[in-house]
Amino acid sequence: MRNEQFEFQGEQGARLVGKLDLPDGPPDSYALFAHCFTCTKESLAAVRIGRALAGMRIGVLRFDFTGLGQSGGEFADSTFSGSVQDVVAAARAMRDAGMEPALLIGHSLGGAAVLAAAGDLPGVKAVATIGAPCDVQHVKRLFGDDLRTLMEQGEADVKLGGRPFKMRRSFIDDLGAHDQAERIGGLRRALLVLHAPTDQTVDIDNAAQIFLAARHPKSFVSLDDANHLLTRPEDAAYAAEVITAWASRYVGKPPLRSASQPGEVVVEETGVGDFQVEVTAGGVHFLADEPVDVGGLGSGPTPYDLLCAGLGTCTAMTVRMYARHKGWPLRRVRVSVGHAKTKGQEPLDGFVREIALEGDLTDDQRLRLIEIAEHCPVHRSLVKGARVNTRGVGEIHGLAGVETAGRHAQDMTME
Repeated sequence: MRNEQFEFQGEQGARLVGKLDLPDGPPDSYALFAHCFTCTKESLAAVRIGRALAGMRIGVLRFDFTGLGQSGGEFADSTFSGSVQDVVAAARAMRDAGMEPALLIGHSLGGAAVLAAAGDLPGVKAVATIGAPCDVQHVKRLFGDDLRTLMEQGEADVKLGGRPFKMRRSFIDDLGAHDQAERIGGLRRALLVLHAPTDQTVDIDNAAQIFLAARHPKSFVSLDDANHLLTRPEDAAYAAEVITAWASRYVGKPPLRSASQPGEVVVEETGVGDFQVEVTAGGVHFLADEPVDVGGLGSGPTPYDLLCAGLGTCTAMTVRMYARHKGWPLRRVRVSVGHAKTKGQEPLDGFVREIALEGDLTDDQRLRLIEIAEHCPVHRSLVKGARVNTRGVGEIHGLAGVETAGRHAQDMTME
């Protein structure tokens, strides 16, 4: 994954700054992320969701709203209408740069903003919200006792999320001009609503109101006991996984694997737990990890699991290819593989493999297929041994000299 800075002009004249999360290769589509109220593009949820979508070949722009983070302008002059305009400006800047977003994602008040902006963006196919209020006037609760001062004086220093901000009454006055329920009813985009039932900032009733107001296709996913800001890494990672899986039905479907594509596999730490990594292979991505009782999160297969999977898949494919070539009535192949170290034996590492063959096969045919399994390419690599050449680099840009994805199929036919 790579990052690029992206700047554009906001509707109110300020220079807004964003960051593009991009896959190593050309993106299949693009998404736009709107952060939560008074947050920035570097919030945990924004960063993790951007990373996850980039892993499935969707480029993501996450940007700072006016007066926040690296963006210009005064936050005191901001309004919800201005935030909606910022989202529209960001999407149009992406379009002008050849990166028109098909997916909008918004967190908290950013979720309300993308719901309001989607109607002005014909290229958007889907919208996902995280902990979003249905009625934007809900945000007034965040001001607490400062609200009365703000309304009486027209301007006040208020505390939001424990941080001081200068705000003007125009922000509060503007909230009453927005009928979100009507906007949601006319959204006409696929909608995903993510919300935690225990959210203490924006209660779960808001999710119900958004869901009921929207038309199909619409989906709701509970974030269980996550807090509003998704500050626990595992909660942000879960939301990212759900959004990426859901979005694949509407945007960014990866192209089918071709034999000429590069065959390298990329493994990158997620920053969650001690061992969790994200594996990108064959146009898909998944997590690998260690079990909970040895310090991992238990969120995916271990490296030895993956090694066994390589042997098992190669075995099944090789047996299938041989049976098809012979015209034998093999209905299904099922391979179980396990790894073990045995003291006193050479080599120390060993694999146990069981092969179940279904179909009206003769005893001779079954015996021959088991013999063929002994010659699958991964089996030969493990038995004969292999070289591993390692070098340190600043960034991964693709491995020179690596065979293409079609090489394994060629090797199965060499025997």
